[in-house]
Amino acid sequence: MSYAQLPRTHYPTILALFVATLIISNVAASKGVQFFADATLTLGPLQVLPINTDGAFFLFPLAYVLGDVLSEVYGFRAARRAVITGFGALALTTLSFLVVIALPAADFYENQSALESVIGVVPRLVLAGFAGYLFGQLLNSAVLVWIKNRWGEERLWVRLLGSTVVGELADTLIFCSIAAGAIGIATAADFVNYVVVGFLWKTIVEVLVMPVTYQVIKVLKRSEPGYTPAA
Repeated sequence: MSYAQLPRTHYPTILALFVATLIISNVAASKGVQFFADATLTLGPLQVLPINTDGAFFLFPLAYVLGDVLSEVYGFRAARRAVITGFGALALTTLSFLVVIALPAADFYENQSALESVIGVVPRLVLAGFAGYLFGQLLNSAVLVWIKNRWGEERLWVRLLGSTVVGELADTLIFCSIAAGAIGIATAADFVNYVVVGFLWKTIVEVLVMPVTYQVIKVLKRSEPGYTPAA
């Protein structure tokens, strides 16, 4: 028997993790989350406490870590392909949820309203995620690759941090602007808190896991056949 030969590369595995993170994050983001709900603290015009975020706050930074790995090891075109693949999967997820909601509920099924309240907002969150993540992730990848082309293999920390700040800022502003209403954020103070907390959290997490990102990139560069270091 004859079979097509699979290339020896880790790209499909990273792509699968990237897509899974994207889908799970958009569903988890349907829940509004608040920490220190009984506390009140402001610094000038900024409301510091309580902290407003969504249910995807702990997972979404992983998508940017994976995006950095894809861009650094495989280049901008491969990272762009991952973004497009991810949103194709998100589009299928959204369409499936809409069909599930529209299907007639059985007499014994008592959770239609609860189902609609959870996955019914996912299309809006997908729109928010698509707009924010498309611009944010592509900016993240473009900045990382630009810095790498300018300075070569040196200063990886500059590439990772610089691309994160630019990408996360664009992503957070766009996503929060569209998604805030879907999770119940209605006031200007809560919205500013949502944006600032989201941006700082994602950036801090990526900085904290940078040593791990370094090692993953190092291993991939050594193991991927045909990898050519930048001059």
